Amino acid sequence: MKIFLVGFMGSGKTTLGKRLAAKLDWNFIDLDKSIEQHTGQNIPDYFKTHGETLFREMERVVLQTEKYPDNTIIATGGGAPCYFDNMNWMKTQGIVVYISLSPADLAVRLDRSEEERPVLQGYKGEALVGFIAGKLSEREPHYLQANIIISGRALSATKLWKAIDQHK
Repeated sequence: MKIFLVGFMGSGKTTLGKRLAAKLDWNFIDLDKSIEQHTGQNIPDYFKTHGETLFREMERVVLQTEKYPDNTIIATGGGAPCYFDNMNWMKTQGIVVYISLSPADLAVRLDRSEEERPVLQGYKGEALVGFIAGKLSEREPHYLQANIIISGRALSATKLWKAIDQHK
């Protein structure tokens, strides 16, 4: 089985994916790390150098050509399900789980994050919440196509697995 985790940046896809993979003794793949390996650049640098259009094309190629062994959890980038046929493709390959959080919850997490997120530069407080709310309203119609929708509030690997196991 392959499980694709989708959701906005800061929703916990990578953290929960790693924890669940460790709990199940499964493989874990972070799509952004795979893109970095393919391009030889980190995501912020690739974005700055090539722009969003080429990044999204590269993201699609890597997503859809990566070899995913059975029993793998894949954490996607926040925009991955929203471009091309990525969401439909993931649904044909495995189970897609949307980790849902409110813009305010996401803002708190992203404000605390050490990770460089160029798209958020200059946003703080209510401006950050507003930016996230706008982006989320664009992306959520794609996210809501997931097989499973689960709140990211107080979500543990165990709770995540229970939701997936019930869906199977």
